[in-house]
Amino acid sequence: MSGLSAAKHPAASAGLSSRVVDVRRFETRRLGRVEYDAGLALQQQLVEDRRAGRIGDTLLLLEHPPVITLGAKTRGRQTNVVATAEALEDAGVTVHETGRGGDVTYHGPGQLVGYPIFDLKPDRCDVHQYVRDLEEALIVAMRRFGIEGGRVKGLTGVWVGPAGREEKLAAIGVRISRWITSHGFALNVLPDLSHFDLIVPCGITDRGVTSVARLVGRDVPMAEVEDAVVDGMTQVFSGTPGSAGYARYARSAE
Repeated sequence: MSGLSAAKHPAASAGLSSRVVDVRRFETRRLGRVEYDAGLALQQQLVEDRRAGRIGDTLLLLEHPPVITLGAKTRGRQTNVVATAEALEDAGVTVHETGRGGDVTYHGPGQLVGYPIFDLKPDRCDVHQYVRDLEEALIVAMRRFGIEGGRVKGLTGVWVGPAGREEKLAAIGVRISRWITSHGFALNVLPDLSHFDLIVPCGITDRGVTSVARLVGRDVPMAEVEDAVVDGMTQVFSGTPGSAGYARYARSAE
C-alpha cells in the first residue's frame, strides 16, 4: 500500500488560517480479523456517516485474511503480482481491486491495518501533509519497541535500515473524498513475510520488507502494537496543546 488517491476534493489552500482552539479527538474501534470486502463496505458506510455528522473521527484497527490489493496506480493490471494464479490459490491468497492510491500490496494475519475515517475540514486540508502525519504517527509508535523508523525521499511509508538498503516496515495508501479519509496504513507486526514474495510490494524493486517481530527478535502481542499506534495517532492527530498535531493544525488567524 503506497501513495494516495484524492476524489472530488478541491486543491489544498496554502494559506489556510482559522481559529482552532478545541481539542480534536477520535474514537478507536478494534475489530480483530475482518474479511477484506467487509472492511471496504464498512469504510464506505463510515465515510458517509462521517460526512453526515453521525459519527466523529474514527480509527479502525484490524487484520485481514491473506489478500493482495491493487491500488489506483495499477489501473486494474496485475503487473506487480509475480505469482501465478495457482501459486496464489495454494497460498490461500485472494486478489482485490480497491479505491486507494498506490500500487500493489499484501495484507494478512499478523499485520495491523489502520483505516482512519477522518474529516480533514476545515483546518487539515493538505493531502500530502496527511500522509506525512500517518508516517509520523507510526514512527512515534515504533519508538516504544526501540525501533527508529524513518522516511525515504520520494517514497511513502515507514522504513528502517541504512540509506539505500532500507526495508519497509509500514505501507501507506489513502483515499480522500471531499476531505473525508479512508484506507490508511498497514504495519507489519508478525506477518508471513514470504507472502510478500508473491508481489513486487508497492512496485518497488530495490528494497525489502520487514516486521516488528524480526526487528526486535521476539513476537510482540498485537494488542501492545495497537496501544502504541493509538498513542502515536493521538499525539499527531488529536491536536492537544504541545503535540505535533496541535502545532501543525491549530493555526490562529493573524
